[in-house]
Amino acid sequence: MNLMKELLEQNASLKPPKIGDIVEGKVILKKAFAIYLDLGVFGTGVIYGKEFKKAKKELKELKIGDKILAKIIDLENEEGFVELSVAGAAKEIALDVLRKKKEAGEKIKVKILGANKGGLLTKISGIDAFLPVSQLSPEHYPNVEDGDPEKILEKLKEFVGKEMEVKILGILEKDVQVILSEKLAKEEKEIAKYKVGDVVEGEVSGITDFGLFLKFGENLEGLIPLAEIDPNLNFKIGERIKAKIISIEKNRAVLSLKT
Repeated sequence: MNLMKELLEQNASLKPPKIGDIVEGKVILKKAFAIYLDLGVFGTGVIYGKEFKKAKKELKELKIGDKILAKIIDLENEEGFVELSVAGAAKEIALDVLRKKKEAGEKIKVKILGANKGGLLTKISGIDAFLPVSQLSPEHYPNVEDGDPEKILEKLKEFVGKEMEVKILGILEKDVQVILSEKLAKEEKEIAKYKVGDVVEGEVSGITDFGLFLKFGENLEGLIPLAEIDPNLNFKIGERIKAKIISIEKNRAVLSLKT
């Protein structure tokens, strides 16, 4: 019977670990090219070989008794140890933090490290991040008269080395890349200028089966639901109208045309 199976049978209430899980271990032995961790009821873990080399500098600084987080890459190797990776854990932990920031709608300051024709490049907690041109705020959008990609790139290069406030738009798990939006961060600042009951003037930007979209302010868009529109009125895209804010939820305004 293998060690992991035996441990699980002795502790039936334990949730079995699986490859990819992040676990905490205590350093119990250090060798020239390996480090061993006490994983409690899950036995002993080892970081060695290429996984040791990837994080050699950080691992060399650890002392007996120190606790670290690591990622399981093999439940039981030939010597009966749980094989671990610190480099893999660092990436998973960083991604988990970024998922939570996205869910909370948290604003993040990033330093722009590079640019290509599609947008700006940076890193957050060691993870590659991309800010597409379409997600730049209006003040930073590279307005180039003839739409020449080379001229757009030159404009984007001006942001390298500068800081920007952004929100996380999405996380590409497979490619391990974060997609950012400066536009979303700016919208939050602007919507804070308004309150329920304010009357705004804007331009009809969309007509759907469930209502109208109205662009107002510097770069805000709110929904006017069908229930808040007089059925005898007709509107067209681009038409300027006034509407009252009846609610603001998650930095989005819901408006009404009814008095």
